[in-house]
Formats: sequence, structure tokens, C-alpha cells
Amino acid sequence: MRCPYCNSSESQVKDSRPNEEDATIRRRRVCNDCGAKFTTLERVQLRDLMVRKSNGILQPFDREKLARSVKIACRKRDISDDRVDKFITSIHRRLEAENTDDIISSETIGQMVSESLLHLDPIAFVRFASVYRKFSKLADFKKIINQVPEAEEGAKVCELPKKYKNSLF
Repeated sequence: MRCPYCNSSESQVKDSRPNEEDATIRRRRVCNDCGAKFTTLERVQLRDLMVRKSNGILQPFDREKLARSVKIACRKRDISDDRVDKFITSIHRRLEAENTDDIISSETIGQMVSESLLHLDPIAFVRFASVYRKFSKLADFKKIINQVPEAEEGAKVCELPKKYKNSLF
């Protein structure tokens, strides 16, 4: 493992800890050359997945890129970072397990994330879908919102104060 400070390839592991699900291992390291301390996170990877973009270009699957887009969709929602990380891990594992080919279309990934987000948080689903499906008009939002299941009986629904009910802001 290369030191992020001096780029040396010589470091020692001082401490290793698996996370609670044993999906990753956190290692505390010390560089033999400069003495800097840093942490690495190791994750099991079953195989190298490639993503075929809509324009035909192949790119390596980037878990962090997926995590960024899901975190943006979930921003300011009542969803913990830990829950988002578990969500990303489950999507990644499904992609590795369900696809026999190492090449996955970006459309497949987008559909899988959309369907899963719908169950996690409907607002995050609409946010993600608006970017993934490149909404360009208000009708696109109306159409996707109509696909979201209604709130269950007894669930709290956010209601605008009376003074805002008939205004557009």
C-alpha cells in the first residue's frame, strides 16, 4: 500500500478491524519511510465489473461514483450515512451476483438503484430518477410521482400552512 504522504510502497499494518457486518476491514498503517499514519479500507471484490455507458464507452465500475449520486438523492432526508453505505453495498453485491457478464449497462444500474430507492425513500427516488432519466419538463416529474405508491393509512403527511396552500412560490 502506497503512503499518501511520501508515495513510499513500504508500510506496516498496526491494527486491523472488521466492520460489524464483516464486509470491510479497516487497517491502520504506518509508513516505514516518513512515519506517517494512515487508514485503509479493504472490501471484498468478486470480480472487475465494467459499465457500458449509453454512448457505448466502457468504464470500470466506480462504487464511489454510485455512492455520490445516491448520497445526493438522499441529502437532507432522514437516512443515515451508514444506511446509505449498506444500500450501496447491497446494490454492488447484486450487480456482481446477478450478472453473468462482467459488462453491465449503465441503464441496468440506474434501474436497479431506482427500484431500490423507491423502497428506501420515495423522495430520494424522485430526485435520483430526475437526474438518471434526464427530466426536461414538469410533465416528467408528474409522471414519475404518479408511480410512487401512496402513503399508508395513518402515516403523517407533510401539509403546508393554510396561508401557502393557494400560492405558488
